[in-house]
Amino acid sequence: MMPTVHEDEGHRGRARYTLAGEEHGHAWGVCAEVEGLFGEPQRGTYELFGWVPQAEVLGWVGDRVWLVPDEEALDPWLLEDAESVGRPLGTDSLVLTGLDDYEGPPEGHRGRVRVHDGHRWLGSCREFARVLPPEQSAPPLVLRGLAQGDQLRAALTKGTRRALDLEQAALEIQDDQGEPLTDRLLWARVSAWRPTSYGADRIDLELDGELFTPLPEYARPIWERWFAGPPDTQGAWAGLDTRRRGAWLDLVRERACRRTHHDRPAGHVYELNGRHVTDEPGLYLALGEAVNGPGGYFGGCLAALDDCLRGTFGYTAPATLLWREAATAREHLSQALTPDGRPYDLFGEVLDVLAQGRMHVTLV
Repeated sequence: MMPTVHEDEGHRGRARYTLAGEEHGHAWGVCAEVEGLFGEPQRGTYELFGWVPQAEVLGWVGDRVWLVPDEEALDPWLLEDAESVGRPLGTDSLVLTGLDDYEGPPEGHRGRVRVHDGHRWLGSCREFARVLPPEQSAPPLVLRGLAQGDQLRAALTKGTRRALDLEQAALEIQDDQGEPLTDRLLWARVSAWRPTSYGADRIDLELDGELFTPLPEYARPIWERWFAGPPDTQGAWAGLDTRRRGAWLDLVRERACRRTHHDRPAGHVYELNGRHVTDEPGLYLALGEAVNGPGGYFGGCLAALDDCLRGTFGYTAPATLLWREAATAREHLSQALTPDGRPYDLFGEVLDVLAQGRMHVTLV
């Protein structure tokens, strides 16, 4: 029998967040507000000595920046959501920060590295070093006004270190219409709890922030827009820059994985508005809306697009795609780079994948 979480009628329907146990599937509790969901994730910092630029590198550099070593035996490594403050005065260095891929550079490697953002070479350096940031304690993740489930109430009553380690959990998130939006996996270890202003039967529950990666602050407006529900018109993302389009695409993808799609019959004609396809996130956002309407998903990379073309994502082969203003995508996406820096035509690759999925494309 699934344990229940007790809520009074005044709060029913407003519980946006559910803390759910991954192993047994029960709900530890539900609440309407979470503090610490957004913040600054721990970023790696690299100093690139003897920087020789091929493009201006200042501010946000790119969602996926590749560092390609000269040594052929070494694979390139990835720095996600990379930023730079530019070149420090009095040095020949460039400082990059970003989210490290799980495979970083070999320990102690300091050889020459070339750097690109997936579309253009940014420059090269004679050597580099990782800069260790000062130790900082992560703020807790606070679930405010939490209505406790039976298992959580028992764990807090026991109060032992073992009981307060809730182990792997998912913070399941709904929009204001009660529809699943996304979730965030975390290791839930209770660090404190206290009475709350939300009601006598509720608590503010603190979870150890060291075990949770917050969402970046720049994504907060995107999430707040989606909390209200999916967009009702196409192109609501068009005015966003590439970084925020990526955050929008992440939510589109994650929401789509929690929904059932009804495939249209074969022979359907889809229409893609290509006016704003000026970057890779824009490409997949426009494709998703062409097939599945405002806020729709139809792939976020070439492999995912291929999967969607096989069915269960709104499409049945064969069909036709009328791609309007395709010249915009051709201009911006034809020159791309693989992780190791080899040039390829992303626009052409997309057309090939669509053709292999029996989507006949007419470029207008």
